[in-house]
Amino acid sequence: MSSRTAPAPASASPPSQRLDPTALRIAIAVLVGGIAVILDSTIVSVALDDLARDLHSGVDAIQWVSTGYLLALGVVIPTVGWSQGRLGAKRLWLWSLAVFLLGSVLCAAAWDVPSLIGFRVLQGLGGGAMLPLMTTMVMQSAPAAQARKLVATIALPAAVGPILGPVIGGLILGAGSWRWLFLVNVPLCLAGLVLAQRVIPGDAPAPDARRPRLDLPGFLLLAPALVALLWGLSNVTGDGGFGQTKVLAPLVAGAVLLAVFSVRAVRQGGAALVDLGVLRSRPTWAATALFFLTGASLYGAMLLLPLYWQQLRGASALVAGLYLIPQGVGSLLSRALAPGLTERIGERWVTVLGFVLVGVATVPFAFADAHTTTWPLMIALLVRGLGLGIVVIPLMTVAFRGLAHAEVPHASIVTRIAQQVGGSVGVALFAVILARAAHGSGSLADAFATAFWWATGFTALAVALSFVLPGREKEASTPEETERVPSAR
Repeated sequence: MSSRTAPAPASASPPSQRLDPTALRIAIAVLVGGIAVILDSTIVSVALDDLARDLHSGVDAIQWVSTGYLLALGVVIPTVGWSQGRLGAKRLWLWSLAVFLLGSVLCAAAWDVPSLIGFRVLQGLGGGAMLPLMTTMVMQSAPAAQARKLVATIALPAAVGPILGPVIGGLILGAGSWRWLFLVNVPLCLAGLVLAQRVIPGDAPAPDARRPRLDLPGFLLLAPALVALLWGLSNVTGDGGFGQTKVLAPLVAGAVLLAVFSVRAVRQGGAALVDLGVLRSRPTWAATALFFLTGASLYGAMLLLPLYWQQLRGASALVAGLYLIPQGVGSLLSRALAPGLTERIGERWVTVLGFVLVGVATVPFAFADAHTTTWPLMIALLVRGLGLGIVVIPLMTVAFRGLAHAEVPHASIVTRIAQQVGGSVGVALFAVILARAAHGSGSLADAFATAFWWATGFTALAVALSFVLPGREKEASTPEETERVPSAR
C-alpha cells in the first residue's frame, strides 16, 4: 500500500493554503503584546532633550534611559531558552509581559533620572525575554508549510516598529508630556495579557518532568560579554571615536568573553546556555549574518536620516520624524508583497531584491544637500522601507529551516543577538564616520554624503551574502511534510 496520501478533493484548500487556526491565534496574541516592546527600542530617542530639560539633567546622563534599556535586553535574551524549558512558553510570555507593563507604568511615574533609568532597565528585563520568544512560539506552533505566512505577521512589527518609533514619539511629544511615551504601552500590554491567557495553549512542564539546568558559567560569560559590547559601542559617539578607553576596554573585554563562551558552548553542545550547533545549518548561519547587517543598516540609518533633516535641512525633531513616515509606509506595504513573492521565487532572491532596493534607495541621500528637492527623497524613503520590510520576512523564515523543534529557541536567540549587536555597531560606526568626515572636509553636506555611501556599501555586502542562502524550498503538500518544524537538516 502506498504511503502517499490521496489527493485532496478539488473543493478543499491545500494544506499550505489553509492557515492553522491555533498558530494564527498565537501569532496575533504575541503581536498585540509584543508591538510595544519593539516600539520602545526607538520611541524614546526623540525625547532625550525633553527628558533632560524636565528632569534637570545633562544629555550624557539621560542617554542611559536608552542605553540601560538595551543593556537589559542583552542580559535577558540569552536566558530565554532555559527559561522556556523551566516555565513553558505561555507562562514565560505572561510573566515577561507583566514585568514590561510594570516597568512602563513606573517609567511614566519616574521623579528623577536615576529612577527613570532603573525603571527602563526593568522594562528591558521583561522585553528582552519577549523578543526572541515571539518568533519561537510562532515557529514551534506553525506547520512547516505555513511558517512563511505566519512569520509575516510577527515580522511586520519587527520591521516597522523601529522605523515608526521616532515618528510616534514625535507625535506624542507634540501633543503632551513625555510620560505618555510609556503610558501608551499600558492598553497594548493589558490587551496582550488577556489574549495570551485565553489563546496560547498551556505548555508548562509536568511536575515530575526533568527541568533543564541553567548553564551558569555560560551565563556568566555571555551576559557580561553582550553588556560590555553594547556599552562600549554606545560610548563611540563621544570625541575620539573607537580610540577612547571607555570604548576599547569594554569592547576588548566583551570580545574575549564572547570568544571563551563560544569555545565552551561548542564543547557543551545542547547543554550550553545557547546551543551554537544551530549555526552548523547553512540557512541559520547565513540568516544570522544577514540579520547582523540588517540591524546595522536599519539602526544606522535611524541615526543618519533624522540628523540629515535636522542638521542639514534645519527641521525640528517632530518634523524630522514626520519625514520618515514614507519609510514606515514602505515597510507596511512589504507585508502584502513579501509572503507571496517568497513563495514564488524563494527566500534567496527575495532577500537579494530587498537589499538591492535598500541600497538603491540610499544612493539619493549620498547626492543630497541642504537644497535638494524633498519629494524624490520621500520616494527613496518609501522604497527603502519596502526593501527593509521585504528582507525581514524571508530571513525570519529561512533561519529556522531544517531545525528540530528543540533547536528553534536557540536559533531565535542567536538571530536576535545578531540583530541587537548589529544595530549597535551600525549606530556607533556611522556616528564615527559622520563625525570624522565632517572634521576632515569641513562640510556637513560632504560628511553626510560620505556616511550614506558607507551605508550603501554595507548594503552591497548584504546583497553578496544573500546568495549564500538556500534556494526555493519545495512546498509541502502531505501531512508528513506539514508536521511542525521538521527535524531534518
